[in-house]
Amino acid sequence: MKKIFLLLLFTATGLLAQDKMKFAAKVQNRNSDSITIRSRTFNKVMVADAKGNFKDSFSVEPGLYELNDGREVATLYLKNGYDLSMTLDTKMFDETIAYKGKGEKENNFLAKKYLAIEVVGEKVMAGGDNASLKADVEKVFKDLEAKLQDKGLDENFKTLMMKQLPMEKADLIGFLEKGEKLAKLNGQKSPSFAYENFKGGTTSLDDLKGKYVYIDVWATWCGPCRQEIPHLQKVEKDYHGKNIEFVSLSIDTKKDYQKWRKMVTDKSLGGIQLFADKDWNSDFTQAYFVDSIPRFILIDPQGNVVSADAARPSDPALRQQLDKLLK
Repeated sequence: MKKIFLLLLFTATGLLAQDKMKFAAKVQNRNSDSITIRSRTFNKVMVADAKGNFKDSFSVEPGLYELNDGREVATLYLKNGYDLSMTLDTKMFDETIAYKGKGEKENNFLAKKYLAIEVVGEKVMAGGDNASLKADVEKVFKDLEAKLQDKGLDENFKTLMMKQLPMEKADLIGFLEKGEKLAKLNGQKSPSFAYENFKGGTTSLDDLKGKYVYIDVWATWCGPCRQEIPHLQKVEKDYHGKNIEFVSLSIDTKKDYQKWRKMVTDKSLGGIQLFADKDWNSDFTQAYFVDSIPRFILIDPQGNVVSADAARPSDPALRQQLDKLLK
């Protein structure tokens, strides 16, 4: 009877252990004394011990989680029953992430996946021969798909990755294809516009012929757009009196029309402030394949496209380009 009781006790203890997972992290050059593991429905803050290490156990639903150390993020795959140890050095965050213990295969796959995508993504952003870049992208994802055939990987994890990888690949290929389209616009006659001017009436691109035109496509709700405003104002001031006009084209929806007018007033926005007629679907933004903002466009005095995807005001490359054009 005693043996049966002990057997039942050990069995129950084992089941309880499976209701949780263990996670430990050894972080060199920590950005913070705490790390957070979270998802849409989960949030766990872990505080470093006296030696600067993190360790805890908790219950999770199997799936993908974000680890945040206060500055950088990593993606984890967690499930109850895992006993996972993580090591990393924040000075080389993505390059040094490694895992040991139960759950290491899935999480080492994630670490290598995001590093590989980051590396090829940087090559894509830098530009170059599109055919060669597409081949690089194809190779990265072919290698990742091959690694997913490992029979030791959790089946739910494999299902998640097989859904995720095609979308990530499509994003990079889409970026390359968009770049090809934009490159074809350079040197061509620019699509035109005629939109409401904040100061009254309408202003068209034809009205600005004879000058370079630097266009900022933005919206009042766009955080990155607002971050560029002080830089744009400084550029406008520094190039005042030069042969260039600065146009800010809002693609706010009609319901936010008054917000646009208020922001132009409150922020003392200069240049030529225009309001597009059909927000994202305006003919001008469609012609330039605008699918994210802020977006900057540079047009020459003859109405030809200098750059369909020009440097931002915060980028020193813009001033270098303008200095050459306006000398």
